[in-house]
Amino acid sequence: MLERIREHASERPDAIALRDELGTLSYAELPGEIEHLTDTLAGERVGLLLDNGNHWACLDLALLHRQAVCVPMPTFFTDEQLLHLVRDAGLDTVYTDNPERMDALPGSAHQGHLWIAGRRVDAFRIPGQASGNGKADGTAKVTYTSGTTGQPKGVRLSEAAMLTVTRSLCDAIHANASDRSLSLLPLSILLGNIAGLYAPLMVGATANIPSLAASGIDGSSGLRIERLFETLNRTAPTTTVLVPQLLKALLGGIGAGLGVPDSLRFIAVGGAPVPESMLHAARLFGLPVFQGYGLSEACSVASLNLPGRERSGSVGQPLPHARIRIADDGEVMVAGTLFQGYLGVQDEPHRAEWPTGDLGYLDEDGYLFLTGRKKTVYATAFGRNLAPEWVESLLTGHPHIAQAVVYGEGRPFNIAILHGRPGIAAEHLNQAVAAINEQLPDYARIGAWIQAEHAFSPGNGLANTSGCPRREAIARLYHPHIERLYEETHAVL
Repeated sequence: MLERIREHASERPDAIALRDELGTLSYAELPGEIEHLTDTLAGERVGLLLDNGNHWACLDLALLHRQAVCVPMPTFFTDEQLLHLVRDAGLDTVYTDNPERMDALPGSAHQGHLWIAGRRVDAFRIPGQASGNGKADGTAKVTYTSGTTGQPKGVRLSEAAMLTVTRSLCDAIHANASDRSLSLLPLSILLGNIAGLYAPLMVGATANIPSLAASGIDGSSGLRIERLFETLNRTAPTTTVLVPQLLKALLGGIGAGLGVPDSLRFIAVGGAPVPESMLHAARLFGLPVFQGYGLSEACSVASLNLPGRERSGSVGQPLPHARIRIADDGEVMVAGTLFQGYLGVQDEPHRAEWPTGDLGYLDEDGYLFLTGRKKTVYATAFGRNLAPEWVESLLTGHPHIAQAVVYGEGRPFNIAILHGRPGIAAEHLNQAVAAINEQLPDYARIGAWIQAEHAFSPGNGLANTSGCPRREAIARLYHPHIERLYEETHAVL
């Protein structure tokens, strides 16, 4: 990566490499900043507890060049999750722009601070953690995914794998030096790291990486829509990556009269199922939105719809670095560029392909269609099998419904837990459910629903890092309400 940055510095020294709300770093300036930090930083297994910004990028690139293990620490993790990450990853050093978070974790010792790209970054030492040779096993980065249950798991990635996926993505979307990417996802998430930082730097483009607050994103689920549109219009990006909730907010803002720059040529959306109605609305607004699919174990993006190569309802064809097949039971299997295993799992067998846990099929042209999760398909009391993601996708495609989770295993009817859009009353949610039920066969309809008290987010443990609801956690929280509804409700389907 540093070699590529130096090449761009030689060819276009004044071109902007990194930009946040505090300033810029040109391609001529960036190599020196990376090399200075390479000589300055301590630690072999290093955590980054930072907001988006030029300082995040410089630290990440310096650790990559220094061949230390970099462990991004999502700021939306709870203190309990952060403590688990620190211990599980064996971190010996953490750099943070929020020292209060580290002060709250037992066992960390403040070691001073440094200034990076205009921001103060505090260093913390973790006494007693084994450092040793950070890359003895070839691991360059450990990305933590909260998954669906339990504590976050560390996914080990090599530098070669990350750069292979980066090149593959750049080639697929025809990334070039005139591009301006905008990061609206945390850089601590692998998709944000690769698409928002590595990809633009690989081709000599500009990576706009403002703090999430500057982009209107508050924590894991809050959003100030006016500020989001201000950022879009100020940076005039050509490319960006969204999760479905951000796309829904973008469509809502456009519907309310807010404008987006005409510079956008490619908007990737992924991380969770995207309702077809939302993609249709994006096309009506003229937005170049393309749905993709990936997972941390496959080093982020595995398939993607592309201009001139897209199919409605699919998540695209596999990118050149990935191979996808469907197992006999319908599970999506991914091969090609994969992770090195989970952190802390001893003697893990080498896998030539990875079972994703997703169900789907490939059409005659190799486009991948997802139909649900292998572990979430259930049978109703009448013996009908149902993939709840199908119903949830229709529900969240309705403008009144922000999030939805559907249950009904072994039950006579299905129950949905719904989180409405801001200002939406219960009667409007009821109308939305009735409208969706009209589109469903009887066994898939919603017989009763519960209005969620709060949004499902990583911060409250009700969603994973990609924003997908954690079904078991939500079921535990709302168990008394669910049981009461089944006892009291005679559903009309």
